[in-house]
Amino acid sequence: MAKTPIQPRRWYPPKDVGLRGPFAPNTALGSPEVIPLPGTGAEDVAVDTAGNIYTGTREGYILRISADGRHVERLVQTGGRPLGIEVHPDGYLVICDAHRGLLRLDPTTLELDVIASDVHGIPMKITNNCAIASDGSIYFSDSSQEFSLDEFKGDIIAHTSSGRLLRWNTNGTVEVLLDGLNFANGVALAADESFVLVAETSGYCVTRLDLTGPSAGRRSLIIENLPGLPDNMSTGSDGVFWIAMPSVRNKLLDFLLPKPGFLRSAIWAMPDKLQPDASRITWVVGIDGEGTVVRNLQGPGTAYHYVTGVREHADRLYLGSLVEPGIAVVDLPR
Repeated sequence: MAKTPIQPRRWYPPKDVGLRGPFAPNTALGSPEVIPLPGTGAEDVAVDTAGNIYTGTREGYILRISADGRHVERLVQTGGRPLGIEVHPDGYLVICDAHRGLLRLDPTTLELDVIASDVHGIPMKITNNCAIASDGSIYFSDSSQEFSLDEFKGDIIAHTSSGRLLRWNTNGTVEVLLDGLNFANGVALAADESFVLVAETSGYCVTRLDLTGPSAGRRSLIIENLPGLPDNMSTGSDGVFWIAMPSVRNKLLDFLLPKPGFLRSAIWAMPDKLQPDASRITWVVGIDGEGTVVRNLQGPGTAYHYVTGVREHADRLYLGSLVEPGIAVVDLPR
């Protein structure tokens, strides 16, 4: 099947400073416990108050794993590709399905509903990650308006800047809060709901949108020139926002982005194995609301890699991966 043609935009990425300073290599995630799953690509993880773990797989299944990790059950098949997943305070799951949109699942009755699939009548392309406010509204990302998940590399190579931060309101409407994002991905809400953060994977940055107070509506970059590609985000304890980092930056991609478009079109036409790809590393970063790096946890990527989801619960970190056949669990280093 022919690939969607790309119309590359030139972008001049900042110089990659590499893994040094606050991102210096370490072995904090060198020996995670891996819970095997009946499927691959558990991209994100969520944990309920009882310690049950939820994730979605490449095959479209929503899984529930017991708190001790010994029992795994398939709840439903979404009919799409689940990515981000959150536990609503009322107990149901909110699922970002890349193909179907924003879903709601009752884990007891297994009733599954689509609550949003389009914006002003135009279907979303990659519903990716979300955060739930106390009033029930849902902040979530639509990574690209030009490419589906199956061709997500096309968006990154073309640098379309067509990602969006959206909000689903309890009356069923969807509004655009931010657009022009570079592959909008992880979303995290401040504990007091005064601001929301969104990771821009192909922009190597995290953007903040203030929601309350005199600065409400202000958009700002709180951390930029990351030495890796930020993915899903979650709100942790003590004001920490966790960012999953599946890979360090790719030198070939950074070289190509400022070049004429025909070069990137030629790369995009090549087989996937010849295109820029992820490096092997286990990596999560914690920042505060101003973008200061407060945690940097890494591993060599031998036991588990391509971390796309991270969740803190009861002094442990739960990790998801776009490619691994399981989730990883580590005690949170103090």
